[in-house]
Amino acid sequence: MRFSSAVLAAGLAPLALAHPLEKRQNALPTAKSVADENVLQLANYLENLEFALYSGGYEKFTDAQYTAAGFPAGFRENVGVIAQHEATHAATLGTILTDSGYKAVPPCTYNFPYTDPVSFVDLANMITSVGIGAYLGGASQITDNPTLETASGTILTVEARHDAYLRAGVGGSPFPTAFDTALTSVFAYNLAQMFIVKCPMQLPITILPKLTLAAPAPSPHLTPVAAGTQLTFKYDPSTFFVKVDPKAPLYIAFINQVTNTTFVQTKSCGTGCANVALPAGLGSAVFAVLTTFSGGLNEDQVTQFGTLAGPAEIIAS
Repeated sequence: MRFSSAVLAAGLAPLALAHPLEKRQNALPTAKSVADENVLQLANYLENLEFALYSGGYEKFTDAQYTAAGFPAGFRENVGVIAQHEATHAATLGTILTDSGYKAVPPCTYNFPYTDPVSFVDLANMITSVGIGAYLGGASQITDNPTLETASGTILTVEARHDAYLRAGVGGSPFPTAFDTALTSVFAYNLAQMFIVKCPMQLPITILPKLTLAAPAPSPHLTPVAAGTQLTFKYDPSTFFVKVDPKAPLYIAFINQVTNTTFVQTKSCGTGCANVALPAGLGSAVFAVLTTFSGGLNEDQVTQFGTLAGPAEIIAS
């Protein structure tokens, strides 16, 4: 199997054609509101990113390199299949948007910091976790459009299969937790920004001040960060949207799985630097934001008025 990004995209056309002896109704849903538009455009934005990621993971490494890195036979081939899926998702979302009178989201220019098959798969797990979280979070915004909600769910389940396959290939558990973590559109969009060089179209979503996990450095093969590990976060206080007393206590809100937002007070390690221990009971992808609140907020509230900087992503299992 050998194809370029252009061939991947071009190969989608036959999927839209019914057999000449069949009478098939166009099953694509329509966007009926601004809420539908917002959810679809974010999904389109993230699917473009994932297509670029996976097509790069296919094209930049050979079968021999994947095998030498410990992946099973056929792994690179399946990375290519995943790239095709992401192209199909992006094209389908774009068609729904344009057919509904809204703008499809064009691809951006991306920069992915992987250097070998293992670092590619580790990064793909983190990015796919963001995509899964965005679909879960977006579902609550389109409940008045059940056809669109169902269509979104059919993409979400495939994304989860992609992630399970990648995790198993790199030696991690394909299903590390009983629940995944939903993300608000603001958090999902901000997590994608670290891979964006430039975009012809930005979405009308707030860009938050950046929060970076400075330590520990990510370990290969999705090695999880253990509970109790000291985490060091870096941020720029001058970028906060609100004025914060330098002596005021700061907290990290860890967002994970079902309605699980855990607040832990940080210890300062200098201006723009905070240390905190990873609490127990968290698993898979964990999302951290810096806040002045010590608790009592859910993810939506943290997004709306509780975030100083973030989010940053941590793999806890």
